[in-house]
Amino acid sequence: MRPILKPLNPFMTHLRFVRLILVIVFFISLISVHQASAGALTQEAPVLEAADSASSAKLNEKTETEKFNPGEMIMEHVVDNHEWHILSLGHFNLTIPLPVLLWSDGKFTAFWSGKFHNEVTHALQPYKGFVIAKEGSNKGKITTLQEQETGKGPKVFDFSITKTVFAIFLSSFFLILIFVSVANRYKKDPNKAPSGLQNLVEPLILFIRDDVAKSSIGEKKYEKYLPYLLTIFFFIFFNNILGIVPFFPGGANVTGNIAVTGVMAAFTLIITTISGNRHYWIDIINTPGVPWWLKLPIPLMPIVEFIGIITKPFVLMVRLFANMTAGHIIILGFISIIFIFGQMSTALGLGVGIPTLLFMIFMDLLELLVAFIQAYVFTLLSALYFGLATIEPEHH
Repeated sequence: MRPILKPLNPFMTHLRFVRLILVIVFFISLISVHQASAGALTQEAPVLEAADSASSAKLNEKTETEKFNPGEMIMEHVVDNHEWHILSLGHFNLTIPLPVLLWSDGKFTAFWSGKFHNEVTHALQPYKGFVIAKEGSNKGKITTLQEQETGKGPKVFDFSITKTVFAIFLSSFFLILIFVSVANRYKKDPNKAPSGLQNLVEPLILFIRDDVAKSSIGEKKYEKYLPYLLTIFFFIFFNNILGIVPFFPGGANVTGNIAVTGVMAAFTLIITTISGNRHYWIDIINTPGVPWWLKLPIPLMPIVEFIGIITKPFVLMVRLFANMTAGHIIILGFISIIFIFGQMSTALGLGVGIPTLLFMIFMDLLELLVAFIQAYVFTLLSALYFGLATIEPEHH
């Protein structure tokens, strides 16, 4: 039996897919490390005091006035962080500390993010002259203790493995594992009918190849761009799905991080710019079908076309970021409604809980559809940009 994906065997065999993932992960990680913002690390746990009557009264008063903060919970999930919060049971918080890698004042410093927490009180504390800013323009970011106290200090370059970066490494590992396994199956027996993971990924590969790459770029040139298009599609789709999963290793808002979407959009811009042929650049400078007075003496249309070169990847970046972040916020908002009404009355919380759960399930199913659509749209628009940059003029 002739394999459907025989034309893709060289791509699979030489593992271009794996190399592209590693390159993209490297650049995304390099840029994303500066995006760590306020999250669980910026919230101090209550300080333990002696069990006298005054402290007990104070603790009871604090417990009574302590209320569920939906904004705090939502932002903890949406934004990046220097640790990965797994679950909370009462006063017990299960978190995964992540490596903090800092370069400041000509010195490199490395330690675990858990060092920022006091072992007894669990409150935030400085460590090795560094601290997480609680307010100001650097809120949630790591600065020097000197800068925090005086407003001046050496600049800190943060190359830490944050929650988003760690999630990228995990998803990339799973993707490489899946596609190396599929590639080895095709390499071992190319004439055997697909089975297992092959049945899962082959329809998607064929869809991107036939309905996206070929139709947008053309039969002659699509193969050169297919590895990138497949990489970007599966990377976005897989991370979108993992972002919906509420437990580890899911739950990280990778594609809802504008630094991540910005790097992917930058890759599309670079490839489009490098691929642009003579006809592409001539059409930008001398746009056909436009009156001459829009080109001379003021080059209005060329300016618009050059602005369009930047706005196209900008739209790619913002669309994916906004859609995925909005979906997460809506789902977490529905969860928050249950706790908000539950604080008013247990019966009211139970009554609101059933319809809220139904809406949440509906939004989860909708998010599955959006996860695929956003990966498809990003890949399709990238392919269209490549096609426009390589199109040849018709000769009659």
